Amino acid sequence: MEPILEIKNLNSFYRQGGSAFSKGKTVQVLKNVSLTIGQGEVLGLVGESGSGKSTLAKSILGMTEYEGLIVHHSRRPQMVFQDPYSSLNPAFTIRRIVEEPLRIFGKYSPQERKQRVEEMLDAVGLGPEFYDRKPHQLSGGQRQRVSIAAAMISKPKLVILDEAVSALDVTIQDQILDLLMKLRREFGLSYLFISHDLNVVYQCCDRVIVMQKGEIVEENTVDGIFDNPVHPYTKQLLKAAE
Repeated sequence: MEPILEIKNLNSFYRQGGSAFSKGKTVQVLKNVSLTIGQGEVLGLVGESGSGKSTLAKSILGMTEYEGLIVHHSRRPQMVFQDPYSSLNPAFTIRRIVEEPLRIFGKYSPQERKQRVEEMLDAVGLGPEFYDRKPHQLSGGQRQRVSIAAAMISKPKLVILDEAVSALDVTIQDQILDLLMKLRREFGLSYLFISHDLNVVYQCCDRVIVMQKGEIVEENTVDGIFDNPVHPYTKQLLKAAE
């Protein structure tokens, strides 16, 4: 499987405290993290809060400073966030939200943008009746569909899903997971699927990486992680999910 993303010896830090007279304490968040995501693969990333999952995602997107090597074998990846309501501009219509990346890119005519937006909204299951609505007029599941459409309108090959279904009830979760797997097949996507919910990870991931305190402590196929966990922390996470 050809890689879509390669990370080698990634380290990330942040400063804690400090003032005009002191730099404060430097805290290391990620410690020599190395991983690869293959083309068309869904890689699960699990670990408790504070394990470094979101910092890893921000490093991949270039949103934070880091040391080490991140090699992209496609255009810049996009992200779908946990809370679609806070990540969508409340003043924009659904059409404008999904169109905005194309406006920023500046490559397409108004007619081309219109066609692309309508095709993408159709792909996520939102018809013309939604085009002129605003985020507050949609349900949580519908808002997440808009977020997915906005992330995928620029045709990335890698999408980071940061707890993308954790804020939804179980029925809507299943619908969004089905949608994500459909889009994966249709567009040849790879996903980095960040979640604390191991049951959801088991449903949709090919491989799983377990992080603890900024380090990768175990990596295996999804069946290997669930059927034959090796690291005590992995066993602890699985036991808590029972």
